[in-house]
Amino acid sequence: MTDDPKTSVGNLRRGARVAAVQALYQMELNGGAPDTVIAEFESFRLQGNAGDVPVEVPRDVDAAMFADLVQGATAEMPAVDAMIEDALDKNRSVPRLEVIMRAILRAGAYELSRRDDIDAALTISEYVAVADAFFNDREPALVNAVLDRIARQVAQRDGAAGVVHDAEQDG
Repeated sequence: MTDDPKTSVGNLRRGARVAAVQALYQMELNGGAPDTVIAEFESFRLQGNAGDVPVEVPRDVDAAMFADLVQGATAEMPAVDAMIEDALDKNRSVPRLEVIMRAILRAGAYELSRRDDIDAALTISEYVAVADAFFNDREPALVNAVLDRIARQVAQRDGAAGVVHDAEQDG
């Protein structure tokens, strides 16, 4: 019996990340409680009715991870934003980032700080790919650098050994 590649754990998690970034983006622009937005995504957008969003919302999504990312990043936004702020170069700030960049970094920072069941390097790589889907310039390098710094901070805080990888902010 062969597993359907669309429903592999990696693909389901990738879908959860993309959908979470889009939900966080929607919440920042239009408001709405996390539970309401999650329910809307699960009943409407995740069924293939993505509307006019720039990146298609995948249908195959780890629904529990999607909900965790949206609820967690929202509930812990002050702490998540503080981690992002600490990881940004001094000439940048969270409020001055583009809305979609904030959504990507918030989801990624939350995942790095709370989802120790997922390898940090993989998480970073996945959010760089999400950024690459939305941006054409240096923003994916910025996502890489910021999330790498956050992963190091989390590893140091948690006493975990190992360096994720060395990255410079470019963008």
